[in-house]
Amino acid sequence: MRSSSPLADRTVVITGAARGVGAALAHEIARRGARVALVGLEKGALEAVAESLPTAALAIEVDVTDPGALDAAARAVRAGLGHPSAVVANAGIAEGGPFLATDPEAWRRVIDVNLTGSAHTARAFLPDLFDTAGYFLQIASLASIGAVPLMSSYCASKAGVEAFAHALRAEVAHRGVAVGIAYLNWTDTDMIRDADQFAVLRELRAHMPRPARRVYQVETVAARLVRGLEHRRTAVYAPAWLRLTQPVRAALPPIVLRVSRRELPRLEALRSCEYTGPLGAGGLADHAASTHRQ
Repeated sequence: MRSSSPLADRTVVITGAARGVGAALAHEIARRGARVALVGLEKGALEAVAESLPTAALAIEVDVTDPGALDAAARAVRAGLGHPSAVVANAGIAEGGPFLATDPEAWRRVIDVNLTGSAHTARAFLPDLFDTAGYFLQIASLASIGAVPLMSSYCASKAGVEAFAHALRAEVAHRGVAVGIAYLNWTDTDMIRDADQFAVLRELRAHMPRPARRVYQVETVAARLVRGLEHRRTAVYAPAWLRLTQPVRAALPPIVLRVSRRELPRLEALRSCEYTGPLGAGGLADHAASTHRQ
C-alpha cells in the first residue's frame, strides 16, 4: 500500500483526530505511507494515536474555533512534517433534544465547532494546499441531506458545511485545489453510543428506513473515506448507498414530517424527549475546554 498509494510520503492533516472517525482515518492514512498531523482537543489521546502510527506523526492540541491557534498549528505542521497535501475537516460535536429545551450556548457551540471550525481549518491550511495543489475533505453527514427533529444544531451545522464546501470548491478549483464532501451515516463512535442511551434518539434511529438505521463500523467508514481521499473525490459516501439519497432529497422533509407527527406525541407522553447535553467523550471534552476558557 505504501508504494502504490498517492498518499505515500505526503502530509495529511486531520482535525478531531483524538478518537472515532478521526483516529481511524489516521491509522488508514498512515498505513498508506503518509505523514499525519493530528489536530484537536485531548492532547493525551492525540499523542496516544500519534505514537501508535507506523509513520511520522504530530499531535497538536488546538480548538478549531480559535483561528489564531489553527494558524500556529499550520506553521507547526509545515515545520515538522512539510506542507500538507490533504486536510480533513472532521472535528465535530453533537447534542440532542427538543429545540426549546436545549441550552442556547451549547446549541451555538455545535455550530461554532462543526461549521465555523471547518471554515477556520480551511482558512489556516489553504495556503499550503495552494502550494501542493492539494485536497480538502469536509466531513458532512446524512443530516446534510435530510434534517431530522431533536437534532437541530447538528443538522444545521452539517447542512452548513455542505454548502460551505460547495462554495469553496468553486472558489479554489482554478488554483488546483480539489474540495470533497464526505457523507456519513450512523457510525460506531462514542458519540453514537452515547446517543443510544437516550430513548428519544434511540427511537429516532429505530424509525428510519432499515438501511439508514444501521450503525457502521468506524474502520469500514474510514477505509472508504481514505479511498475517496486518494482519488480526490468530489463526494464520498459511507456507506455507498447514501448516494441514492441525493436524487430524492427534496422528498425527505415531507417523509420526516409524517413520521414525526405520528411518533413525537407518543415520545412526549412517555417523557422521553429530554435534552441530552453534549454527546460522547469528544463532546464532553469540548464542553470542559470551552467552559474552562470562560
